[in-house]
Amino acid sequence: MINRAEKLSLLSEMIAFAQSDENIRTIEYNFLFSIAKQLDISKEDFEYLFEHPVTYVHLKSHSERIVQFHRLVLLMNLDHKVSPKQLVKIHNFGLRMGLSHESINRVLDLMDSFPNKVVPPDFLIDIFKVQYN
Repeated sequence: MINRAEKLSLLSEMIAFAQSDENIRTIEYNFLFSIAKQLDISKEDFEYLFEHPVTYVHLKSHSERIVQFHRLVLLMNLDHKVSPKQLVKIHNFGLRMGLSHESINRVLDLMDSFPNKVVPPDFLIDIFKVQYN
């Protein structure tokens, strides 16, 4: 299980990603807040992260990094508009997390073939498993 610093780092990273296209839409905010609730982060702490991002904490668990990448992919596709800037940013987030360049590209290429661009978790895990082995 991840600790509080890692949880705050995950949320801070997601907030920074959502803010990359200027303003956060209501659907993005609600998604982020639902992640905060899943991570057992209070609304006050969640709101604080918007103005005071925390330092990035590298997740030790490969599976937690895959889950976080999946969250970012979901967040990116909420508004059904993916900009080239977002693709570069999510790719860089994945690399910083230590995920394979090939796996990241495969996920980003495949997402267009799924309804609402939502890559099912089992597909995502299989993609990263192939590269991890």
